[in-house]
Amino acid sequence: MKSLISSNWLRTLKVLITGAALTLTFVNVEADKVWAKPKSQIIAEQVQTLQQSNQRWIQIDLSKQRLTAWEGATPVYAVAISTGKKSTPTLTGTFKIQSKHKKIRMRGDDYDIPNVPYAMFYDGNYGIHGADWHRSFGTPVSHGCVNVAVNHAKWIFNWASVGTSVVIQR
Repeated sequence: MKSLISSNWLRTLKVLITGAALTLTFVNVEADKVWAKPKSQIIAEQVQTLQQSNQRWIQIDLSKQRLTAWEGATPVYAVAISTGKKSTPTLTGTFKIQSKHKKIRMRGDDYDIPNVPYAMFYDGNYGIHGADWHRSFGTPVSHGCVNVAVNHAKWIFNWASVGTSVVIQR
């Protein structure tokens, strides 16, 4: 009876198995250890990098309810803001402005606001925008966005461009 497995195929299989065994020797045996940096450290490093550049960037300080526009290490504009309530928090992290809209309709489960002025989105539906429906700047009242008085939102909108870094920290 003739063998169903050719000697060439068997030789290839031996090489494949040997190659797989060699690949397995490179597996990290300490895979259960966590090597990720804390988010606060990543944000602090990003701030340091931006301050050493000459780039325009926006810093949002949630604990102070303050937005600061920077050019490198030089603050050029600062304003009181309203960020997300505890039930609808503003995300922390480093982002880039993805789109800008002079006016846009914003909708959620319990709100529908047409003509929201000077909106700049940095992560999905999260953005910096003008808010003329309240005057509670300095207090978290939003659904997660960064609310700015309309005149300040206009200045920031005209100063920033798509791609401008946005750093949000506690």
